[in-house]
Amino acid sequence: MNVLFLAPYAPYITPSQRFRFEHYLIDLAAHGIHYKYQSFIAGKDYHIMFRPGNTIRKAFIILKGFLKRFATLFTLGRYQYVYIHREAALLGPPVFEWLIVHLFRKKVIYDFDDAIWIPLSSAANPIAEKVKCTWKVASICKWSRTVTVGNSFLASYAKQYCQDTRIIPTVVDCEKVHNQLKEQDDEPLTIGWTGTFTNFIHLPLCTPAIRKLQERYDFVFLIIADKDPQLDIPYTFIKWQKESEISDLLRLNIGIMPLIKTDVQLGKCAFKAIQYMSLGIPAVVTPIGANCEVVEDGVNGFYADNDTEWYNSLEKLILDKQLRVEMGKRSRNKIESNYSVSATRQSFLDLFMTPVV
Repeated sequence: MNVLFLAPYAPYITPSQRFRFEHYLIDLAAHGIHYKYQSFIAGKDYHIMFRPGNTIRKAFIILKGFLKRFATLFTLGRYQYVYIHREAALLGPPVFEWLIVHLFRKKVIYDFDDAIWIPLSSAANPIAEKVKCTWKVASICKWSRTVTVGNSFLASYAKQYCQDTRIIPTVVDCEKVHNQLKEQDDEPLTIGWTGTFTNFIHLPLCTPAIRKLQERYDFVFLIIADKDPQLDIPYTFIKWQKESEISDLLRLNIGIMPLIKTDVQLGKCAFKAIQYMSLGIPAVVTPIGANCEVVEDGVNGFYADNDTEWYNSLEKLILDKQLRVEMGKRSRNKIESNYSVSATRQSFLDLFMTPVV
């Protein structure tokens, strides 16, 4: 069997691709499945797309992506399945998806892990909202043989258009990558957050409580991200790097995941919490969407929905090392059982086991 994987960006760069399907690719050959992986944006062009300006250069990069996709159409005869993560092209209507399904008659497996049907734009690309054609998500779901999503909120949307909608959570590899446990004796005690600059908008939900805690307790507030968030409270910044991702996360005693309560955030797959918990780090999270499925309040972490709850939850974990240890162990067990590659591998492989007619 041959499968074509189409994704927006080059391999092993973006969290969405790394933790949705890339860590399963090594298992395909053992099951008689051969694949080709093609990105819309090449690795060397990725960072250019997320910097302000460079309009002409960005336009050229997008043009290259369209030409690459067009050329790929003429190779579809060798594939039984086409797996599309988020979209075949970064911009415009679903032309390639329509051609793949209706002209070339290929079975499409369509995967997404955010509420990507809701229009959004960023400071780096302010016109993106107008040219992304987010309405295409419904059409691609309708044309696909199977849709895979990361949580029940996304599934409820996709099921309106595709009967065969399956939840495969965003997971980590607890055997080869997230395979260490936090030592809670480490000093200094560190509360931390990891993510990309697009999620900085959530940090003000918890920074007032952290500021108050800093007046009373000695700890480090650590941010691991692709950019410095320029917060107005004392903090330490580490630039995210794939090579040091695990060792940087292991500096945390407590992980946080604040979220503004909107439909966009309901589409989030609780991945920050999954990362913390896989390493035995208890998480404090906003109780919304998948956060409530991954974190069990008072069992393997805490919920925090206002300044008082953020303060109280973090204070409990700051003061009680044994509580951090116990919650960390329960966190690790939850991720191994439900949100790991080993726990979901067969669900991913099953996508390609239905005979192609």
